[in-house]
Amino acid sequence: MGRYLKRLTTSPERGTRFSLRVMQSSGGSISADLAANEPVRTILSGPSGGVVGALRSARAAGFENIITFDMGGTSTDVALCDGGSIRTTNEAVVAGLPVAVSVMDIHTVGAGGGSIARVDEGGSLRVGPESAGADPGPACYGRSDLPTVTDAHVVLGHFGGIGLLGGDFPLDEKRAKDVMSRLATDLTKASGKKCSVVAAAEGVVSVANTNMERALRHISVERGHDPRQFTLLPFGGAGGLHAVELARSLRIPAIIAPTSGGALSAIGVLVADVIKDQSRTVMLACDASSLRTLPHVFKDMEREERAVLRAEGFSDKKQRHERSLAMRYRGQSFELEVKETSGAVAAAFHSAHRERYGYAQEGSQVEIVSVKLRSLGLVEQMRQQKLPAQRQRNKAKPHEQVMAYLSGRRVSVGVYRRDELNAGARLITPCIVTEYSATTLLPDDVEARLDAFGNLIINV
Repeated sequence: MGRYLKRLTTSPERGTRFSLRVMQSSGGSISADLAANEPVRTILSGPSGGVVGALRSARAAGFENIITFDMGGTSTDVALCDGGSIRTTNEAVVAGLPVAVSVMDIHTVGAGGGSIARVDEGGSLRVGPESAGADPGPACYGRSDLPTVTDAHVVLGHFGGIGLLGGDFPLDEKRAKDVMSRLATDLTKASGKKCSVVAAAEGVVSVANTNMERALRHISVERGHDPRQFTLLPFGGAGGLHAVELARSLRIPAIIAPTSGGALSAIGVLVADVIKDQSRTVMLACDASSLRTLPHVFKDMEREERAVLRAEGFSDKKQRHERSLAMRYRGQSFELEVKETSGAVAAAFHSAHRERYGYAQEGSQVEIVSVKLRSLGLVEQMRQQKLPAQRQRNKAKPHEQVMAYLSGRRVSVGVYRRDELNAGARLITPCIVTEYSATTLLPDDVEARLDAFGNLIINV
């Protein structure tokens, strides 16, 4: 990676270097030099960019507590953000290896549009984690004979017959039906009961939803959060196809489908602040004497980081410094990060431990392992363009009507082209909302409207 970044930042004609920033896993960008020297900091940079972009869209729509749901071609990444803040951890594991740097607390499962469906040795339908990827891709891309989640949606008519990329990428519906027919035959043999092509496709979507629901429960219910107090924000090319069913299964009341959902990770990388994470080991008992020393340690760390950010072009007014403590019960081999750095530090740790693990040992001694400082160079944000307002309060008319399968029934479904909709537009459901980078599927018993910034607000 060091060699790659060096080539990327050096002009071969003039031998000169130009400025380049690289996204890191904790939610901000770093210099190319630091990324080259410490590439572990970029290991989950793509999904992290998606969460940053999701928070930006949520703030514009007036929401703070969100669960992000990023469904692409090979996997689904989910994260929980409360109070408008991103959660980070130092306990991430990638490919079975611990990653001991600050990363966003993102949970990943092998469920995406390219996830391959098959019948296992026990006769059960399985979806993923193996994926057809981008090459050869789903069968409907015209190069594969493997049934995938995307092929199931094609068979069920969930793309409105338009194809992908605004219609520039046509889908091979016959090929999708052929591979789904073979899957239906395998299911018929395994169960002894006739399975239709449509039933096979619905089964694939249902199993994929179950896999993704498990991931969403992991980062919410299993950690003491009530999903009913959050809003689901789906993105990635396929996120909008599954969002309503997942929200209902977790009793999440509302969904924000952002504009340009398939490019939200790239947008997040573009608007991410510059972030410097610094940690200093102190190994202090959590008592009054130790707490009096912490402000001096933080001031020393802030002095260093202010100078570094000034050198990168950020004045003191364009800087923000966030303090936290890594704490544990004496004898534990892991720490929890606590934002409270003065006063009721021990109480804050007990509360964080109870929220994360379901219990707290309030009679045990607490120790401060290290002090942490997150220093941000605040990047000037791109203005989000407001859409023209809908002139009339009537519901917007669909561009066309198509037939699709919803909840086992073949029904007439309206198709909207998102770039033709204005702010305040209310959609007639059931419908399919198409755009260049994503597709959103809405059944007939939801309410959907566009806000001033083009976000699709869905009440389920």
